[in-house]
Amino acid sequence: MATKYTKETYLYWYELMQLIRQFELMAEEKYKMEGKIRGFFHAYIGQEAIAAGCMTATRPEDMFITAYRDHGLAIAKGVSVNACMAELYGKATGCAKGKGGSMHFFGKKENFYGGHGIVGAQIGTGAGLAFAEKYRGTDNISLTFFGDGAARQGILHETFNLAMTWKLPVVFICENNNYAMGTSVQRTSNIIDIYKLADAYEMPADVIDGMSAEAVHEGVTRAVKRAREGDGPTLLEIKTYRYKGHSISDPQKYRTKEEVEEYKQRDPIQALLHTIYETKLATEDEIKAINERVEAAVAESVKFAEESPWPDNSEVLKDVYVDQHYPFITD
Repeated sequence: MATKYTKETYLYWYELMQLIRQFELMAEEKYKMEGKIRGFFHAYIGQEAIAAGCMTATRPEDMFITAYRDHGLAIAKGVSVNACMAELYGKATGCAKGKGGSMHFFGKKENFYGGHGIVGAQIGTGAGLAFAEKYRGTDNISLTFFGDGAARQGILHETFNLAMTWKLPVVFICENNNYAMGTSVQRTSNIIDIYKLADAYEMPADVIDGMSAEAVHEGVTRAVKRAREGDGPTLLEIKTYRYKGHSISDPQKYRTKEEVEEYKQRDPIQALLHTIYETKLATEDEIKAINERVEAAVAESVKFAEESPWPDNSEVLKDVYVDQHYPFITD
């Protein structure tokens, strides 16, 4: 059995996916069992292959922007797990200075532009990032992620129209995990194949298996190539599944345990590991070394977060945008 890519690529995918998975599991423990993390928390567990495949299909200069299920993509883009865990703890050393929390991770130098809490808002902002790159004359692109629920927002249609009119270098990625909060796609739209939304704008579209890092890499690579060459946007519907609830407090009564278990049989990390072993790309000792490295990094992130200081009170009004000339502001 021959592999399509190098040993380095497969092991990179495996380590990144494990780092995301173990970070999320540890953070969930700190939230539920110890109360160290509070507020909203949306886990990426089950969707790791999307982050991995997107990374090998893009360059560091390319921009990622997403909704509030943002931990996995932030880590993939290079935001350190220390800064991510500290942000969950609300500490000053967090990637948003402890002010954003789970839903608002950010990494400017890593070209990770959030973490957005307003459903669908990042779709327009992602196209704006692409517009800026086209204006500057670069060949950088924007990967703009959103969930199946955000596909029902009006901003998507307005943005698709302008992105196609201006041939913006943006790849729209719908991470379709079947449920918008607790509501299935079938209950919210007559069109359940989200990629078909692109047809109204004559935008190229594709459906991708989001449980396979290989498939994600290939699909995103094709879309990225179009964008870099000036041919405009693509809509990718990447079919995936989240093992956890919409948020950490979600009782998940809208789906059966059998359904969840069925998807776990297609676990993207285990599928990748099976390929690695079947093709003899790595030994058990090599995989064990990766797992130990991941475990140490996650443990260090907890230590870093717990030992980091809280934001100073003087930080409360910093980084808040104010337009002094706004006509309704009075002294």
